[in-house]
Amino acid sequence: AGDVDTRAYFSAATVIIAVPTSIKVFAWLATMMGSKVSTEAPMLWSLGFIALFTIGGLTGLILSSASVDVTLHDTYFVTGHFHYVLSMGAVFTILAGFTHWSPLFSRVMMHRQKMKSHFIAMFLGVNVAFLPHHFLGLAGMPRRVVDYPDQFWFWNKVSTFGSHLSTASLLLFVFLVWEAFMSHRPVVSVRNSSSSPEWSVAVNLPKHAALEEQDVSRSYLKV
Repeated sequence: AGDVDTRAYFSAATVIIAVPTSIKVFAWLATMMGSKVSTEAPMLWSLGFIALFTIGGLTGLILSSASVDVTLHDTYFVTGHFHYVLSMGAVFTILAGFTHWSPLFSRVMMHRQKMKSHFIAMFLGVNVAFLPHHFLGLAGMPRRVVDYPDQFWFWNKVSTFGSHLSTASLLLFVFLVWEAFMSHRPVVSVRNSSSSPEWSVAVNLPKHAALEEQDVSRSYLKV
């Protein structure tokens, strides 16, 4: 038997996947409606994730067309697509969670302004690294090939510069974690304790401190 034509399956699967993921994007945006959107690092990482995840979803819709996928299959357009959805989405959400909950676990604060600088550097780095992949794919550069013609030289250099910027931003993040523990900036107050009970613990609890479950009432949560 010859090769099985999977274009119909993958086109249908891609369109079906687009439905719940787009619902999630609107749900995330609706969560922020009616509230004051903060410019602190955790919210910046969350907003950056939504933006990049949406871009990756839109490029996925392009790939869902079987006729277009004939041209773009196994090109760098696919590489740019799943890096926007998976790599950048996962990394941004991990960093959002780390910057939000690290004061709870470590009891020291990272430098607020430098955390924003780290976000800007990382956001620019990953976009400069992976956005050119779409242009390379549209120009016909294949994946999983060791070398490439000189016509793809420019966007490869741009992508390489973006990867260097991303690596530098990662080193900046490691420095910020080290600097936080060296400076010993204590957590003075928490602004969201009314809706997040985990922040009500003043210090790290010793082992076997809670002999029974804590009663969290509706009035405490102030719903």
